[in-house]
Order: sequence, then C-alpha cells, then structure tokens
Amino acid sequence: MTATKVTIIIPAWNEAQRLPLTLKTLRKQMAQGRESALKMPSDNLEYELIVVDDGSRDGTAEAALPWADKVVKHPRRRGKGAALESGWNESRGDILIFLDADLGLSAKHYPLLLKPVLQGAADMCVARLTPCPGTGGFGLVRALAVRGVRLLTGFEASAPLSGQRALRAEALQALKRQYGGFGVEVGMFVDLLKLGYRVEETEAPFMHRTTGKTWSGWMHRGRQFLSVGRALWQCWRMPIC
Repeated sequence: MTATKVTIIIPAWNEAQRLPLTLKTLRKQMAQGRESALKMPSDNLEYELIVVDDGSRDGTAEAALPWADKVVKHPRRRGKGAALESGWNESRGDILIFLDADLGLSAKHYPLLLKPVLQGAADMCVARLTPCPGTGGFGLVRALAVRGVRLLTGFEASAPLSGQRALRAEALQALKRQYGGFGVEVGMFVDLLKLGYRVEETEAPFMHRTTGKTWSGWMHRGRQFLSVGRALWQCWRMPIC
C-alpha cells in the first residue's frame, strides 16, 4: 500500500528559544507512532518537517537544522502568509499541517487535526483552542474574522484565525490567491468554503504564547486586525468563484 505523505510546515520569526522543543516533540510523536491511539495507520504515513525562517535575527534557522528535514530562510521578514506559501511550495505532502513555532510539548496533539483529513471526513480541519481567561485582548480581531466568514460564506466559524490546521494538498492548490501577513488563515478559510471544500473545526489542547495586554501585544493585534480586514475585503471584492 502506498504511504500517505504528510508535510508539517512551521513558519517562525525569532523563535530560536521556543522552536527546538516544538520540533523535538513532533519528532518524538512521529517516531513513537502514537497516532495509533486515534486508530490511524501510523505505519503507513511518511512525514516531512519543514521550517520557514521568516527573516529572523536570533538564529532560528540554525536552531531548526537538527530537527527539520528542510529549512527555508527568507533574507528579510515577509509575513506569515509568505512564510506559509514558501513552505507549501517546498512540500511534497498529500496532506499539509500548519503549526505555530511556539507550541512546545502541546505540538504532540497534531494527530487530532490529521485524522479527519486522513479519513476523508474533511478537506481542512482547524484547531479550536480553549481560551485562557485574562490573556489576549478584547476579541476584536476574532469577532471581525467570525463575522466576515459568516457574511461571505454563511459558515458559523469559531476559530477562523487558528494557525493550527491540516488540509489536503489538492485543496490548497485550488487557492490561486496570495494572502498577506496574518490574513492568511481567514482568507484560506473563506476561499475553501466558497470553492465547496469541507471545513471542520475540532477541539485541540494546543498551547502557545499569548501577546497579553502590553504595548507590543496591542501593536501585534492592530497589525493582525488590519491584515484580517484586508483579506476579507479581498475575498469580497474579488471572490474566488
């Protein structure tokens, strides 16, 4: 039986401190084949791990080298959308999994995303994370994304901004649009739904760094709000179908 190729793509910017634990956790999970606990054919999966260093200045690419099968390095920061695109252009997987660089030990939960796609129940499966009280902002970016997805597609999404997702390469290849920065997740969400692909959200206990109510946190969320708004505007003005 031909093995199913699974590519895990991790975009990273200045994550030299957190990235190694995430990659080591993924490697351990792959080697131990714990996917069998989810009744998945772990012995028939062929993995590829790609890290895209988006113009980091702290040695992120060097930190990834011992663990990644391939490291793609941008000479300057180009944004998350470009980093993901560089990763999937280098991939050879039948199924792609996008994960954040700072998941640490919680990266081991990626099979929860892989299973629905592998079994044909969904074309894209997105992680719905349990919110942590007292962290983050006021939910304005998420509210914008949820409302935008609803208005454009009729789908009642709860986690359209989640960076943790798995999807079939065939579905990704149908997206003939470049998504800027932090708008990539919601743009991808809208366009796949418009094209008729099946999107599923599932609870997954991933944990990563939150920006908090700090000046840098507000700046990050401001950039994210603008990127999400631009992506939704683009999907409305130039629908994919």
